[in-house]
Formats: sequence, structure tokens, C-alpha cells
Amino acid sequence: MSNGPMYSGQSIRVTALADGLAELCFDRQGDAVNKFDARTVQELKEAGEALAQAKDVKGLIVTSAKDVFIVGADITEFGANFERSEEEIAAWAFEANKVFSAIEDLPFPSCTAINGFALGGGFEMALSTDYRVMAATAQVGFPEVKLGIIPGFGGTVRFPRLTGADNAIEWIAGGGQNKADAALKVHAVDAVVAADKVRDAAIALVHQAVAGKYDWQARRAQKKGPLKLDPIETMMVFGTAIPFVQGQAGKHYPAPVEAVKSIQKAAGKSRDDALKIEGQSFAKVAKTTVADSLVGIFLNDQFLKKKAKGYIKAGKKVEQAAVLGAGIMGGGIAYQSAIKGTPIIMKDIADKALDLGMSEANKLLSKQVSRKKLTPEKAGAILSTIRPTLNYGDFGNVDIVVEAVVENPKIKKSVLAEVEGLVKDGTIIASNTSSISIDDLSTAMKKPENFLGMHFFNPVHRMPLVEVIYGEKTSKEAIATVAAYAAAMGKTPIVVKNCPGFLVNRILFPYFGGWSMLLRDGGDYQKIDKVMEGFGWPMGPAYLQDVVGIDTSHHVGDVLAEGYPDRMSNKEFKSALDVMYEQKRYGQKNGIGFYKYEEDKKGKPVKKVDPQTAELIASVQPNGSKDFGDEEIIDRLMIPMIIETVRCLDEGIVETPTEADMGLIYGIGFPPHRGGALKYADTLGMKTVLEKAANYASLGKLYEPTESMKKMAAEGKRYFPK
Repeated sequence: MSNGPMYSGQSIRVTALADGLAELCFDRQGDAVNKFDARTVQELKEAGEALAQAKDVKGLIVTSAKDVFIVGADITEFGANFERSEEEIAAWAFEANKVFSAIEDLPFPSCTAINGFALGGGFEMALSTDYRVMAATAQVGFPEVKLGIIPGFGGTVRFPRLTGADNAIEWIAGGGQNKADAALKVHAVDAVVAADKVRDAAIALVHQAVAGKYDWQARRAQKKGPLKLDPIETMMVFGTAIPFVQGQAGKHYPAPVEAVKSIQKAAGKSRDDALKIEGQSFAKVAKTTVADSLVGIFLNDQFLKKKAKGYIKAGKKVEQAAVLGAGIMGGGIAYQSAIKGTPIIMKDIADKALDLGMSEANKLLSKQVSRKKLTPEKAGAILSTIRPTLNYGDFGNVDIVVEAVVENPKIKKSVLAEVEGLVKDGTIIASNTSSISIDDLSTAMKKPENFLGMHFFNPVHRMPLVEVIYGEKTSKEAIATVAAYAAAMGKTPIVVKNCPGFLVNRILFPYFGGWSMLLRDGGDYQKIDKVMEGFGWPMGPAYLQDVVGIDTSHHVGDVLAEGYPDRMSNKEFKSALDVMYEQKRYGQKNGIGFYKYEEDKKGKPVKKVDPQTAELIASVQPNGSKDFGDEEIIDRLMIPMIIETVRCLDEGIVETPTEADMGLIYGIGFPPHRGGALKYADTLGMKTVLEKAANYASLGKLYEPTESMKKMAAEGKRYFPK
């Protein structure tokens, strides 16, 4: 066999090497990474056929010409594929699997050189060869369950037969990425070497297999035969695994349990029958609305990352930042800036506030140290890039100032005007306000073009969203610079046009408005919380009010009532929130709100029922209590939220349905398996949304759909076309 090309496609080439070896190399043209799309699977089929027909090949290595091995499937193809029937999807999966089985069945030993990320289909490709050599820096795993699906290219079949059912359940149902040492420990790979040695090591291993030093046929038989478990072991493994996985995943996420059941059903079968079972399980979860939503979120996130890259190109790089106002919020912003590499000055007028801000940053860094994410030295070095100060001494060389003082327009305006006079020309000034109009605050500025909003969500280190709010006079460069700074801080920026409540709070408060009316009409606050948590919210509305802070919520409610008096007026009836506010029950911050809070051993607040709450709510239920069904509770809270999200889109507050939905997921924990308010409307169907809204028309403008919604229903359109 002469050295040279044996097969050449746009993603794959097969080359003859010396000593009778062949190399199948993944090298997707015009892309920085390799992924499996329909074309690549077809090319793999053709490459497999070329190898099967080759006369003098004694062994095969599988490699990648990119920094990664293969990052997984091309997720952009899922939408159209998953529109097919369950039977068609299962048949497609089985046909695709024949391609991987053909590589596995080649009449000579094979080894994959895993040089970088091998995830999902990429890792399944590696499992189809007899051996795997992995770079010490590479990572492998099955992230499919995070998209609401399960491995579909043989992962639930080959992996358990290689590593044992326990390890396979943990890896596949967990959906994590695993480092080289973990992969070696469970026998997912056969050797770990330095990244620059991985190809040579694969060649050496295949040579040894050809020479008879390794029994590659026995290894292959292990992967193709049934799982080595007797009936009692099978019962023990799966009997404990299924309830455990179910408990971890929760009722809204069926894929992890389906993956385990697929392994269980196929345990006694040989490879091809087991692959049929995997295909059926894959098809079953692919057809769920959960998979539709989670795949949508993945693609939406890619869209936001692409937008953020555009802002980074258009904006100015922030080399030195400053935050005005220390305390918990200022300390959180300072920590987030510093840990991601942008030094920051933290300015306050009181030593006590600076101490609180620094101790907040220190506490967050200490947590990273205790989790072994940072060394104490590295944490100390990061902390030293936060400079606490009582004066404006070094403000002459900052690129951005984030104002995070008390939520009071007079104080904010005076601080903003003061700092503007002390910074260099072109410094961007951003207010971390949650409710005050950016246009109103900009009246204090001499250069309103350099001013805008940068709204962080609490707690800063956890919440992924930053709303970047532009006013009438804000320049495009200022928007891009702040969005780029947010991205540099590891956050997801969403650019929003100024309006009362901006994007997230504006949409959240109609949900609270629907809840207030439901309580007024006799609803039980505990049942409502339970139903909404069952719907998928991390916490029900009463609990959420306590976490936000009753006083904060009351204040933002006033701002929105003034901004949208037709539908968010809070003067028409006395609400349960008003009662809590009057009683100074401010929620978690002072230990009592709708619930009372006691600290556990770790100092975390634990929610307890307070008997007085029901009495206080009863005082604003003119017609007494009433038992509402689950569907009515969900509709009365969610319909106003859907309608307000549409209004934000119609008014250009946010540019795209993607940004509206991702703002809700990242800003307030909208249930990911439902994909956001607009995706949820798509799932229900706009005609159904209008029917549900009509049921509550008597409750007023909050339930009045927009003209665009009526038009969409008439035309059968969706916010996220398939």
C-alpha cells in the first residue's frame, strides 16, 4: 500500500501511512471545530466503505486536525430532524448507527487519538474504535441530557459494556464533561499522554495490537456482546439507579431516566438489537417539548454569544473599572470584575460600607479556594486588584464607572454628576439601577451619550444576565463598551431600550399582578407557590417576593404602576403585598415576609410557614377564600407574562424573541424546560393563548392580548419557527 489519499471529503479524509496503517482524520473545512452533521455522517459511511475494501490495511488510527476532536452533533439540524415522527427518528438513528458499526467491524484493530474535546457524537465516534488514547488536557462526555435527549450514536450501548453499568449511568445521566484521569479510571480510555504525543501513542498502540500484544478481537467482542450482569446484579443496579436519577433530574426532565432505562432494556442484547432500543428511546425523548425547549435555549445562547462578540469588536476595551457604592452589591460587582481579570476601584463615603464590600468579595473568593477552583495565592492576587477608597483620587484613568448607590433618583443624579466631572473624556458611566429611568438620570449628565444602565441581578456572582439599557442619547459605542465589559465579566449582556422596569422587571410584574388578583379573589398563597414550583419555577411567587424583598418589590411596583397605569396600577385594591409592606415584613432580609426564615447551621435562611400570614392575607380577601385548580392558577399568572413579553417585542424594547426569552431564563429563572415566555406561547399555540386570555378578560387590561398576537393566531405563526 502506497502512502497517499484513500478517501477525501469536506470533513473527513483517509490517508495511507507507513507500515500498513491508515489514518481517518476529521478536518471540517471552513470551521474551527469538527462536528457531526448529516454530511459528515455520510462521509464517514463512504470512508468506512473505502477502508473495508482496502487490500493492505492492517490497522487504523482516527484523528482530528483541529484543537478539539469532535464537539458533538450539529445542533442546528435537530429542529427539522425532530419534526419527523417517532418511528422515522428511530429508523434514522438505527441507519446512522450502521455507519459507526461499520467502523467498529473493520477487519483490523483501530484506535482513536482524542486530542481535545470529544463530546456526545464525538465521544461515541471514539467508542466505535477498539482503543482510545487521550491527551491529558482533553475532556470527554455525554452532554445530551442537557439538551433533553440521550446519546443516539451508540453511547448507551458501547459505554456500559466498556466501563460497567454504574459508571455509564453516572456519566450519561449526569451529562457532565470528564477529565482524562477520570476517563482512564473507568476504562473509557486505554492511555493518557501529553497532547503532542497523542497521535504517536495511537499509532504505537495499533502496531502492538497488529503484532498480537493486545487482544483487540476480545475487546471488540466485549463491546458487541450483552452487558456482563447477572439478573440479581441487574435488578440491584437499575433498581437503585432509576429512583436516584429521577430524584436528581426532577419530573420535568425525562431524558436522564430514559437513558438509564435504555441501558437496562438493552443489557441482555447484543450490539445491533441494543442499538435498536437506543434508537427508540432517543426518538421518544427527541419528540418532547422539553427537548424542543432545551435545544432552543442552546441555539439561543449561541446567538447571544455571537452578538456579544460583535459588541466586543465595536466597543472600547475596559482596562480599569470603578464601582461607586460598596456593600453587598458593590462588593459582588467588584469581585466579578476582578476574578475575570479587570481591576476595579471600589469607592464609598463610609469605611463601614467599604469593609462590607471587601468582605463580600473576600467571602466569594474564599469559596472558590475551598472548592479548589483557586489557590489561596491566586485568590489573594485577585483580591489585591480591588482597591477600596473613600476618595476619587484615581478616577482620572478609569474606562468605566458602575454606579451602585442607593435606589433614589436624587442621590443617584448628584453622584453621577459629581463623578462625571472627575473622569477623563470618553469614560463610560453606567448606573446599576433596577427601576429608575435612564433618560431621567441622564438629565444630570453633561455628556448623556456616555451614560446608560448596567443592571446586574442579585446575587451578582450567580446570575448570568446583565441588562444593558440605553437611553435616547446613549451612543452606540457606549452600548457596545458596556456589553463587552459585561461579557468580559463572564455575564450574558442583553441590550434593552429604556422603559419603566426595563425588560425583566417589566415582564415579571404582570406575573406578580396576576398573583395579587388571585390572592384577592381567595387563592391560597401556599398552594399557588406549590403549583408554580410544580410548573418549573425555582420558587413560587410569595417565596420569590420574600427573596426579592417586599420593600424592593413594593418600590418597583410603584414605578411600574406609574409607567403603565392602564394595566399595572396598584391602587385599585389593597394587595397582600401592601399588607406585608405595612407590617414591615420585608422577607428574607429581616426574617419575616410571607414566610418566616430561620438560619440553618451554614447560616442559610430556611423557609417556615407563619400562621399569621394567612390571617393577614384574609384581611384583603373581600369574598373569603376559594380553591382554584392548577390550570387556572398557572394561566392567571403566566398569561399576563406572555402578553407583556409580546408588548416588549412589539415596542422594540428588545430586538428579538431570543433575547426576550433568554432575559427571563437568565434573569429570573424562567423554567428552562419551557424555554421562555414566547417559546411557552409557541408550545401552547397562539390560538390557545388567546382562548385562555379571553377566560379572564373581566380581570382587565393585564389579560388583553395585543394586535400582533391576534394576527399571529390568524396566520398560524410562531415566534420560533421550526
